[in-house]
Amino acid sequence: MTTSYPQSNTLWKGKQKAGPPQDFDDLNPVITYRHLLSNNLGVRDPLRVIALCYSDAFYATCEMVRLGVDEETPLVVLQWDSLIAVNYPARKYGISRMDKKKDALKRCPHLVVVHVATYKEGEKEPGYWDDVDTNTHKAQSSDARLKVSLDYYRRESLKIAAMFKEELPGCEIEKASIDEAFIDFSKPVREIILQTYPYLAQVPADAPDGIDTPLPTPPQVSWEGLGNLIPVDLPPPSEEKARPEEANAAGRGNSEPSTTAEPPEFEESPVTWHDVALSVAAKLMGRAREQVRVKLGYSTSAGVARNKFLAKLSASYRKLNNQSILRNAAIPNYLKPMQFQKIRFLGGKLGEAIAKEYDVSTIGDLLTISLEELQNKFGENSVWVYEVLRGIDRSEVKDKGSILNKSMLASKNLPKPITKPSEGHHWIRVLAAELALRLNDARQISPNLWPKTLVLHARKGYEAGRSKQTPFPFTRELTVDTIASAGDRLWKELVGNSSNLKVSSVQLAFTGIDVAEAGQQSIEGFLKPLSTSKKRGRDPVTDSNIPPRDPLDEIGGGQAIESRPLDNNTSHPSSLSYACARCGELIQVQPTDHSAEDQASLFVKAKMEHDDFHFAQDLAKEGNSRVISVSQKTTPKLAKKRKLTPEPKGIEKFFRK
Repeated sequence: MTTSYPQSNTLWKGKQKAGPPQDFDDLNPVITYRHLLSNNLGVRDPLRVIALCYSDAFYATCEMVRLGVDEETPLVVLQWDSLIAVNYPARKYGISRMDKKKDALKRCPHLVVVHVATYKEGEKEPGYWDDVDTNTHKAQSSDARLKVSLDYYRRESLKIAAMFKEELPGCEIEKASIDEAFIDFSKPVREIILQTYPYLAQVPADAPDGIDTPLPTPPQVSWEGLGNLIPVDLPPPSEEKARPEEANAAGRGNSEPSTTAEPPEFEESPVTWHDVALSVAAKLMGRAREQVRVKLGYSTSAGVARNKFLAKLSASYRKLNNQSILRNAAIPNYLKPMQFQKIRFLGGKLGEAIAKEYDVSTIGDLLTISLEELQNKFGENSVWVYEVLRGIDRSEVKDKGSILNKSMLASKNLPKPITKPSEGHHWIRVLAAELALRLNDARQISPNLWPKTLVLHARKGYEAGRSKQTPFPFTRELTVDTIASAGDRLWKELVGNSSNLKVSSVQLAFTGIDVAEAGQQSIEGFLKPLSTSKKRGRDPVTDSNIPPRDPLDEIGGGQAIESRPLDNNTSHPSSLSYACARCGELIQVQPTDHSAEDQASLFVKAKMEHDDFHFAQDLAKEGNSRVISVSQKTTPKLAKKRKLTPEPKGIEKFFRK
């Protein structure tokens, strides 16, 4: 038997700068044994397969799962007086996110309306209240002011992401947003192909070009049960009609027969090895989606294609618990009729400029514009526009799950500005509750996570805001009280006793979140007897020749933090002492009738006040020793001479503010 090897004039150029592709001339590259047997081709891999999977009507479905309502129940999620999510049964009544609550109820009297969870002062976690007065932002059952919480949706999103990782080992998964993720199937697909077709694992002895010999003719592919196959020979429906939520066709994926492979399509477009890869990935994606639906109760939709850009586009082809597959051969007819301004980054000023310059609206219209002409008008970087119009996207799928989020922010734009300093403490506590919940959730996954700094930011209208920050000491148990106490102190330092605040926005944030170092002490650790404390160097009180240390090198800063042993004649601890590393001064908290925890709190407060003293000195040395106040108007300073930033050119000017 003689093996036939396919011939093609198309070369796979990957990232090589050998000139841009002409209209879709890279859709059928020669795939060789080298491509199949290599493991590090990345975006240059002609067998690359990417999927974009998103949760259908995610916020609304989260509430359906929480309430245990029937999947046919129309439901919307409300945030104050705006709808932020509409499930598919509700869309059948013509309800959209642009509607008001009263209008939605007119269309569907039995509509279930759920207001998003809110934080309330005095509560450790956000809750759902019977009704919310949107005019005063108060729950009618009490006078507690509220703040919206999306924490429940974040947690459910993490559950879905964790299940995908469990069901799809070997895949790179990039969480693109709270309700969608990109999945790179390239590695497991290659392994499955080699297992299914073991004769591909070795280069044949008679291969004319050795490892660079093209793979033999691929087998036929059955697309049945794998999803909606986007047709090769016919343009797909317009995007507006393909979106059920916009065309009042929530059940389109069920009401219309799925597009499947037919004999004429195989005759016009022979099967390729990339089609084989697509079919393997589609099967894996379908299994994972079904597990998410069965075990967690969330329906998802997906698009499977050769890169991230096309996967995202194809995911919208059929929605609601469905997935679509875009073969390379189907790319031209799928892209040409699309409005090019619906492509990401082409919907703003750049898209408007291109439309005006060439009087075009669709991708097909723009294919007549040469790369040279596009670069003459919009600069060298417009090669990206030229390529994306032809379905080329070289961006990688990167697993961000292992990338530590270095900060957490809780913010509130106030419906009624804060005018008195005392009013700020309520919102500090509300924001502290959100930070406590989010950090404790993160510590369930990584117990040693801890922030270095707590930052408070306040803004007055559209003016530039003012900030104040403080080191955040490690505690064994993170509570709302711990964060609120530090936040209250920052608030007092930030606003002082001003009587004209008008603060319209407050933000509280953790920064410098990282894995705590081994041996890091908590506040309770400050109370260990001297005999068990670990001394470092000589006593800074008796010996001033100790080299200065960065106060941030340790939690709480300073050269040493110690306590004397308990007095045998007393039941309370002896004094806590702190030797400043910068000036050598000894700060002490004398024995009192307070509990050990209260004494430790006073000790930390005294230490922080001393650190702030040095901070003020540093500011004075820089010629700025004024107290920061939100209501205080800054004195104009002479502008420093700066180098003039060159005016952006070409495509860059459309992305600069």
